[in-house]
Amino acid sequence: MTATVGNTGISVDALHRLDRHLLERYIEPEKIAGCLTLIARHGEIAHLSAMGQMDRERGKPMAVDTIMRFYSMTKPITSVALMQLHERGMFQLTDPVHRFIPQWRDLQVMARPDGPVTDTCPPARPMSMRDVLSHQSGLTYGFMEVAGAGLERAYNDAAVYSAGTMTGRDLQSMIDRLAELPLKFSPGDHWNYGVSTDVCGYLVQAISGQRFDEYLQEHIFDPLGMVDTGFNVPADKIERFAANYERGPDRQLRLLDDPATSHYGEPQTFFSGGGGLVSTVEDYRRFCQMLLDGGELDGARILGPKTIELMTLNHLPNGEDLSTRALGSFSETANDGIGFGLGFAVLQDIARTQNVGSVGEYYWGGAASTIFWIDPVEDMIVIFLTQFMPSGTFNFRGQIKQILYPGLIG
Repeated sequence: MTATVGNTGISVDALHRLDRHLLERYIEPEKIAGCLTLIARHGEIAHLSAMGQMDRERGKPMAVDTIMRFYSMTKPITSVALMQLHERGMFQLTDPVHRFIPQWRDLQVMARPDGPVTDTCPPARPMSMRDVLSHQSGLTYGFMEVAGAGLERAYNDAAVYSAGTMTGRDLQSMIDRLAELPLKFSPGDHWNYGVSTDVCGYLVQAISGQRFDEYLQEHIFDPLGMVDTGFNVPADKIERFAANYERGPDRQLRLLDDPATSHYGEPQTFFSGGGGLVSTVEDYRRFCQMLLDGGELDGARILGPKTIELMTLNHLPNGEDLSTRALGSFSETANDGIGFGLGFAVLQDIARTQNVGSVGEYYWGGAASTIFWIDPVEDMIVIFLTQFMPSGTFNFRGQIKQILYPGLIG
């Protein structure tokens, strides 16, 4: 009989194989400095493993309470915040965004997504609240600029948003700059990764009348006991803040952001709903467990179960997946067999993904190679954290899944 961890039904051998894989394939060859892996099933933590170093330069080992940059894993939290306001009847998903951002009423759209920004026309319809929640808004990211990508270049020229360079800026300044630029496509015509979720953060602020960071603190972080999550790292916690690394031209690790001098150590004014949060594995587990448990954790109700059900449906037209709807060269997911909901990618077709999993599991990731997913069928949460850029260099999600899922035996 195969040994399992507690009542989780997860094979101990599979978890040992997973740790060995990460150690031998990534930590020992110094492809990454260190990592944290958390797996919870049936409400019980089955596996919490800290390996390698959080700060190579200071010889500091990875710890279970290490604070990390979560980047785009901020997006699901922002989406939950906006949907809390939906539950209060403060907007409908069909409402035009310009109801809350009047200066966007006459936004134009590029005649061709890859054409010049001066060649524009009116959109087929206004941008809706569902569009910004599902990346079907026509907005983009400047960092995805490639040769001939006129709109992405215009985003960069206008300094719409660039992580780590928004000192002195706020969400209103981003909205003002976007008001002067066209959309990449008519809302609803395509899926494109971009600043949509940062706009969602602004909408939380505009609709609630409360500054975005303060709203998150009062309505999500405090109720869930997310004590280490925020837009900066306080001085008394900086010793727990990990270094961030990148892959140099020689394929070796190179320090990208030193925790001692990081801008995250300073108070922020630009509260990025798309990528601004730092957090810990335990804080994010509590957020995920709330979602898996139907919107409530330890007596704190954050969302209703039917709202979570709505958020984790595929909102792409005609049940299509990202392989047929996505523009652009980057996102935090593969496209085949994957739909998109209101803040999450959603697995639609297991065979098309060419890996194990469950229909209906939902997830996202972050630019420093952080990943998570929630599998309602298996009643399971998986969180993998490291600090290595760019994400997508290594297929951590796929490899963890192919080692872990055969170990679900009870």
